[in-house]
Amino acid sequence: MAMAVTEIFHSIQGESTRAGRPCVFIRFTGCDLRCGYCDTTYSFHGGKKWTREEILAEVARHPTRYVTLTGGEPLLQKELPELARELIERGYEVAIETHGQARWDRLPPEVIKIVDAKTPGSGECATDEHLSWLRNLGPRDEVKFVICSEADFRWAVDVVRRLELEGRVAALLFSPVHGQVDPKDLAAWLLASGIEGRLQLQLHKLIWGAETRGV
Repeated sequence: MAMAVTEIFHSIQGESTRAGRPCVFIRFTGCDLRCGYCDTTYSFHGGKKWTREEILAEVARHPTRYVTLTGGEPLLQKELPELARELIERGYEVAIETHGQARWDRLPPEVIKIVDAKTPGSGECATDEHLSWLRNLGPRDEVKFVICSEADFRWAVDVVRRLELEGRVAALLFSPVHGQVDPKDLAAWLLASGIEGRLQLQLHKLIWGAETRGV
């Protein structure tokens, strides 16, 4: 079998607590959500079919031992759990960036899960069922909220407190929609909330610009 891949590239991780680290990104093709602020719409369709062996060989071309599985929505790929397992067996540290509305329980436990809990402003708001899965995350995993407005931020704070996520996961990340929410405003909301979270800016956009692909 083959997996649909949009691109594989070596760059600097721009998000999460690992921002700034060299990383090999495997961007899979296809997503079942259509968030209004999506900056990777080019990954919705097309791509090429790669076998797991071809993907592993391409990853091995780069010196980095940290790999991020992203998309699109990587969990739509049926072979993803096995690919993750093979990467781990080869000594890679593996993280996945997922929209949080596809089950991740088939992944090897070693995979670091960075779950984007979709806010109302995304247009694809997570249901209570999807949010309940966050309780299954571990101390190495992270939850991200992409904030479109102050109302989104208040919604995110309610989710954090209702599910008691502080201290349950490695980080609570609050990211302003690029060009829509002023980071200064989000910083003020975060400080006033008392939440033990992190304001996250997309480092790759600050370095290479918002429209640059493959970085």
